Amino acid sequence: MGDIDAIFKAYDIRGLAPEELDAELSRNIGAAFARFVADEDGAETIVVGHDMRPTGPEFAGAFSAGAMSQGVNVVDVGLISTDMLYFASGSMDVPGAVFTASHNPAEYNGIKLCRREAAPLGSESGLEDVKEMARELLPPTGSPGELSARNILDDFARHVLSFIDVEDLRPLKVVADTANGMGGLVVPAVFAHLPFDVEILYEELDGTFPNHPADPLQEANLVDLKARVLEVGADIGLAFDGDADRVFLVDGDAVGVSGSLTTALVAQQVIEREPGATVLHNLICSKVVPELVAELGGTPLRTRVGHSFIKAVMKKTGAAFGGEHSGHYYFRDNYRADSGLITAVVVLAAMSRADASLAELVAPLRRYRASGELNTKVDSTDVVIERVSAVYADAEQDRLDGLTVDLGEWWFNLRASNTEPLLRLNLEAASTEEVDRRVVEVRGHMAG
Repeated sequence: MGDIDAIFKAYDIRGLAPEELDAELSRNIGAAFARFVADEDGAETIVVGHDMRPTGPEFAGAFSAGAMSQGVNVVDVGLISTDMLYFASGSMDVPGAVFTASHNPAEYNGIKLCRREAAPLGSESGLEDVKEMARELLPPTGSPGELSARNILDDFARHVLSFIDVEDLRPLKVVADTANGMGGLVVPAVFAHLPFDVEILYEELDGTFPNHPADPLQEANLVDLKARVLEVGADIGLAFDGDADRVFLVDGDAVGVSGSLTTALVAQQVIEREPGATVLHNLICSKVVPELVAELGGTPLRTRVGHSFIKAVMKKTGAAFGGEHSGHYYFRDNYRADSGLITAVVVLAAMSRADASLAELVAPLRRYRASGELNTKVDSTDVVIERVSAVYADAEQDRLDGLTVDLGEWWFNLRASNTEPLLRLNLEAASTEEVDRRVVEVRGHMAG
């Protein structure tokens, strides 16, 4: 059997396949998950799907067999993106699982799990319980559950389109790089209903990723998209990750738009439709997000990094939208879950209504410059954080997630990695020169 301790992370399950995650362990996890949601949520049915990775069908089948051994019914939804899982869970009011390793290389696979209504299942909300139960295969309980199949792609496409007024759209040229990931399934299904000239790069579903890794956070993986945008004179480029729950934007000049700026842009559209709306932003988002939300009459609310925290705050506050700098965008009316496709169509609708280019829409939002996430290996994350905190003792500080220090003209956050002895530094200032200078300063204090 695979290595259960190696694959359970803070928010999901992920590891080398089949060295760390294999069919036998998938079966154990399926049984454990079914038992957990049956006991905790009274669930009688779950949905199970998988992405395009070669091991997906086998592992998902084993997971389903484990779940049915616990008397829980399984609806097999086949090939799906992660946001399709959230849609299935929310619309059917059942827990669910999708086999995916998101943006990880081809040799990985994993599982994203959710409770009813797409509620998160993380280390603090039941994932540890599932892990402990999965160490050994649970014995069958009573009559086995039943297996059925359902295709939800058309229903999902209609759901995505419900976030915009299709009749307001104008013809735009779009290039989408789906990187041989699940975007190759969902992008055509949605854009078939829209008046856009769409070209898809690397549309074929291929979990070996023959063209480039499905990680749009890395600049090297945007090279092909940017070149094609310029070559064909596209209005926008869309880069999806492997399981298509994240999207990154490229404007018509092949200039990337950060997750923070996309959060601000989408927040603007949300507040126009729902005046006074509450908008969440995680604490490494640019200051432009809370500034803009407040300027528009909305209520900005700062959260920790991570989908389980954001979804919990969204449920508690009724926030209409939330964004992360990493490219995850959450919508209350999407069962508080994130979706790259919903974000993409909302941005395209904004361009249509304003009759403006993406660059023109984003230009007023480019108020600051950012360092990006900079990782530093340290002997003790706690010791370094305390040392840096002491240096800036006179500045405004908080410990919502790691250490955030705000010095007015510039600010930074230091957070420890969940899995490695690393500190992640995010810093923002008014200019690139100031960012560079302050990064050297903070790293100097980190070194002692």
